Amino acid sequence: MSTLPKLKTGAVMQYPAAKDASYSTGIVKFVDGAEQRYRDFKAPLRRWIIRLDLLDEAELSALEDFFLDRDGRFGSFTFVEPWTETEYPNCSLDSDKFESDFVEEMRGRTTFVVRENRA
Repeated sequence: MSTLPKLKTGAVMQYPAAKDASYSTGIVKFVDGAEQRYRDFKAPLRRWIIRLDLLDEAELSALEDFFLDRDGRFGSFTFVEPWTETEYPNCSLDSDKFESDFVEEMRGRTTFVVRENRA
C-alpha cells in the first residue's frame, strides 16, 4: 500500500500542525429518565490537518500526483503520524478536490485532511 509522499526535508507536515480524535457515543433514554450510554466503535477516529507552505514545484507536483492516484477520497493509503510515528494502514483523503497555489517562485502551498477509516 502506498504512503503519503514526504517533503525534501523528510517531513509529511509543517507547523502549525493539527490533529483530532473523535468518538461516537450512543445514548438510549428510558421513560423513567435513566440513560444508557454505549460506544459505536471501540477506538477514536483520527484526522490530521496537513498545511504545507514553502513547497517547490516538485513537492507540490508529487502531492498532486498522489491525490490523483488515490482518486480523491476514493483510494486508501498508509499514513505515519509524525508525533508518535504510529502507522495507520487504512487512511484516505477527506476531499475530492485538491487545491494549491504558488505565491511566488519556490513558494507553493496546499492544505488537505487525512482521515483514518474504519476497517
